[in-house]
Amino acid sequence: MLDYLAERNIPCTASLTKIYSRDANAWHISTEGGVLEDTWNAPNDDCWAWTVDPEQAPDQAEYVTLEVAKGEVVAVDGEKMTPYNALVYLNEKGVKHGVGRIDIVENRLVGMKSRGCYETPGGTIMMEALRAVEQLVLDKTSFEFREELGVKASHLVYDGRWFTPLCKSILAASEELAQDVNGEVVVKLYKGQAIVTQKRSVNSLYSEEFATFGEDEVYDQSHAEGFIRLYSLSSRIRALNEAKKK
Repeated sequence: MLDYLAERNIPCTASLTKIYSRDANAWHISTEGGVLEDTWNAPNDDCWAWTVDPEQAPDQAEYVTLEVAKGEVVAVDGEKMTPYNALVYLNEKGVKHGVGRIDIVENRLVGMKSRGCYETPGGTIMMEALRAVEQLVLDKTSFEFREELGVKASHLVYDGRWFTPLCKSILAASEELAQDVNGEVVVKLYKGQAIVTQKRSVNSLYSEEFATFGEDEVYDQSHAEGFIRLYSLSSRIRALNEAKKK
């Protein structure tokens, strides 16, 4: 193949010493093959095609502000934009700070395992921001279910099951759960990390009055005693049964 490309003057980044398989789109770049086929080999610098080495990233952190509406990023740093344009913008920010690198071994549909270096700069920033808003506005069980839906949906897409009733149902459920996922998030980009530093939402279920560790006038601490006794009932009955067996 390399000879074929050379004979026809077709540009190619691969060589006999850099035999990599790469896929790229707006969301990510994946690199497989070459030295990565031995899991004991650390990735070479050329295994990363997009992002800056986090150690070589700027020493000064950069902050980006994302506005989220119904589970989608609709503005970044005060500028309204489509989710796709937001992704492109955040890619530019994340790339120079080395955000979104991961070296994983995945399970392919056919049964084999494969290793790859993935770079998802903008997507990583988006996901951190969206999860931060979800943590504020979704109750515990809804948030946990939303996480499960994400994992299941990713498996379906990976396995080529997008056009299935199950995938359609998951997308519908996700859309419903996202109705109140509205808010604003500040993300710190620094040396390969995307860290949420600030978050707020008009739909937030977080209440400082109830959550405070100091004195408050809205929460009766004595209520916890009865709750603990009820919540632990099955465990206490099991303990009594175990004691009878001895």
